[in-house]
Amino acid sequence: MNLSYFIAQRIKVKQGNGFSSTIHQIAVASIAIGLAIILVSFLIFGGFKKTISDKVFNLAGHYQVSKYTLVEDFEEPPISKRSEFYEQVGDYPFVSHVQTYAHKAGLLKGEEEVDGVILKGVEANFDTLRFQPLIQSGRMIDFSDSNAINQIVLSEKIANRMQLAVGDRVLMYFVQDPPRFRRLTVVGIYNSALEEFDNRLVIGHLDLIRRLNGWSEDQVGGYEVFINQAEEIEARTAALVDILDFDLKLERSTDKYMEIFDWLTLIGRNVRIFLVLIVFVACFNMVSILFILIMERTQMIGLLKSMGATHRLISRIFVFNGVKIVLKGLLIGNVIGQGFGLLQYQFRLIPLDPANYYMTYVPIAWDWLMIIALNVLVFTSVALVQFLPTVIISGISPIKAIKFD
Repeated sequence: MNLSYFIAQRIKVKQGNGFSSTIHQIAVASIAIGLAIILVSFLIFGGFKKTISDKVFNLAGHYQVSKYTLVEDFEEPPISKRSEFYEQVGDYPFVSHVQTYAHKAGLLKGEEEVDGVILKGVEANFDTLRFQPLIQSGRMIDFSDSNAINQIVLSEKIANRMQLAVGDRVLMYFVQDPPRFRRLTVVGIYNSALEEFDNRLVIGHLDLIRRLNGWSEDQVGGYEVFINQAEEIEARTAALVDILDFDLKLERSTDKYMEIFDWLTLIGRNVRIFLVLIVFVACFNMVSILFILIMERTQMIGLLKSMGATHRLISRIFVFNGVKIVLKGLLIGNVIGQGFGLLQYQFRLIPLDPANYYMTYVPIAWDWLMIIALNVLVFTSVALVQFLPTVIISGISPIKAIKFD
């Protein structure tokens, strides 16, 4: 048996009310609480990032392809579905879906209210499965219905402002020459909690925009491209640009809605700073506690040295004890941190104001690689700093240590 480990086991702190026991409990508690806070922070940040990103991508795709123009406008000039890009993009294995769209500005007129909105026209290739989680009441447009061209889906904010509900009919006026209007039926109400969309976006049929603009059946305002892994948006951009027609432009959703993703980046930066501070505090506590334990065992150190024990052997005794404290702290920290995450994930105990946080509850995203990495980081950092206090062992004189009181 390893002698250092054997001695470390023999001098392990006994449970009780003694000073050593208190120090041991403080050490375990500091590591456990620190790890639990780190885990909860990353689980929540991962939840924020995934929930908000998914909402943006579900509404706008990972990329938007439209005709290149120097004029910034809500409405796009038409492009053909027979373009080289549209015919080739589906061949790439990293592309999961491509759908067409067009936008048109208009005014919704209810019984008493008028509201400026943007009609987003979509057609049968629209990915309703991605959009379905946002539906609060009613349904998505039924493209197989002969009357689908007159169906719209409103955001909850617009519906509340206009005092509209599913099944109501509303007039929509379109700004063009000559002005036109259509009587439309509200078939669904969605809520993304993202002001960029909820304040003005109405989902309608693309054929309605085609008729209003005098477009042919193969003309659309643009394409929305979805890829399998959202994390690869930047990496896949070059491949998509290579097949763009000369008059088309590609825009990433992370750039188009930069303020939302910048907010997520800021939160991520704060979480990483928080991680550094927590690890630093845990390391500082561990060093302080080992100093106290070494001082408490000064007579034992002197006795071992007088019997020929090396500095390395004695240092390893305290390192073994330190590692045991760290492992115990990590176990308790994982139970607390992951336990809280599981409760919040299942029961959504902590609510949020959607006006400020884009969602109604604190989200949790499980990333087991991240959880393992955090455990390894904390263990490695705290375990390495344990070698610092053991340096003072080499300066302890056996005679003075034996007499130490």
